[in-house]
Amino acid sequence: MIVFVAVVLDLPDRYWLTRVVKSGRAMPFLHGFRRIIYEYQPLVDAVMCVVGLEEGDDSLPLKDRVLSPEEVCGSLAELLERESQSDMFVEGISYALFKVAERGLVTAAEILLRYGADLNFEDPVSYYNPLHVAVLRNRPSIVRLLVEHGASVEKRDRIHESSPLDLASEESERLTCLLTLLDLGADVNAMDKHGKTPLLHAFASSDGLTVHNTENIRLLLQRGADVNASTVEGETVESALVFLIKEALEANTEDAAEIGNFCLKTTELLLAHGVDPSCCLNADGEPSLTQTSLEHFDLLFPLAVLLIQSGASLVCSHHGESCWSGYSLLLRRLQTALRHCSDGSRSSELLEQAEALLDLARVDAPMLHLPLRLELPVPGRDPHPHAQALADLHDRVVQYEASPPSLRCLCRSFIRSRLQPWPLVDRFKALPLPDRLKDFILPERTYTPKSGWDRFKPQHSQR
Repeated sequence: MIVFVAVVLDLPDRYWLTRVVKSGRAMPFLHGFRRIIYEYQPLVDAVMCVVGLEEGDDSLPLKDRVLSPEEVCGSLAELLERESQSDMFVEGISYALFKVAERGLVTAAEILLRYGADLNFEDPVSYYNPLHVAVLRNRPSIVRLLVEHGASVEKRDRIHESSPLDLASEESERLTCLLTLLDLGADVNAMDKHGKTPLLHAFASSDGLTVHNTENIRLLLQRGADVNASTVEGETVESALVFLIKEALEANTEDAAEIGNFCLKTTELLLAHGVDPSCCLNADGEPSLTQTSLEHFDLLFPLAVLLIQSGASLVCSHHGESCWSGYSLLLRRLQTALRHCSDGSRSSELLEQAEALLDLARVDAPMLHLPLRLELPVPGRDPHPHAQALADLHDRVVQYEASPPSLRCLCRSFIRSRLQPWPLVDRFKALPLPDRLKDFILPERTYTPKSGWDRFKPQHSQR
């Protein structure tokens, strides 16, 4: 007769232990925390004692122990020889492998593998295997050792279906493991059950404040990560950036500036790898990166500058002007910002920023193609305090658009289009042109933002 006994453990995660007893003997597939204590732990404790570590002690590596590495190796081999006939030997040394991998003890891991430790052993509590925990603890030497002994670089855990590369991408401290895994052949575009790639993991785990995965993102892109990858729910690297940008708008002044720095650095990386920042993020018309920057150009000015300098389209690159027009967004935001601005110097600054963006836009698009309908306050009739300034700005733009662009401007636009993707400077250096001409074709070389124009600002700063 088979008797089933369920024991609920008093632990935060409330792990369940099912004991199946047949003819008075426990069946060999017991699992959970109790199994570690009563079956695995004695051998694991003995192994950890030999290598000079007690449970929870992350102190010195083998080479800094009182015993020499040779003595440790000999003692560990003696222990394993003595215990090799025990019923729980493979489980015990496999769990010990998990523990020494966590601590980066390469020599001990080599010996355990020699005696048959299972590379795919899962910790009964976390369900991670030794390779997963080596990545989580940033132990690149262990990662290389395990893979060289047959551990799969694509192995996913049973709970989150995260691969070692996913885990490595999520923390900047794991950059060395990320590099090691890529060198060992990990698929840079492998997707989890949600369709999330390592690049998307790197973006999703970055908050721009405490987690900055800029170098992880840079490395993944250099190794061929797809900038257009999308999850099953439509999340992309651009949607992750737009989310952070909106977080910056609601943050305090210091946090907004820091989040902005992260967004600018990662946007530069994406632009250099051919991302299209002006395409709607999904079929529902969620605002693109360019659209978002222009809708709040006074708060996101450095991002708007970066995108325009990179040649971003000033209309939706998928739906065209019927979706949004950059010029309309710019004038609409300027109108709103000026309406709530009582500081004369700030009003002048807003108008100057708008004109600066329009001048930058004409570098790649000599003709802005103004929308047919544009609602602006009428001076003398509408109560807007800056109606005349808005009308004057629009009139200057209309007058400029009425004249055919100069040949030199058309040539500049043509040359820049042939040097894409952005940034253009390195490719431009190879051209045999005088510096004065280079400065005309690449005005970003001499562009210097005014004080305060180089950082993000939160919404409350304009109230």
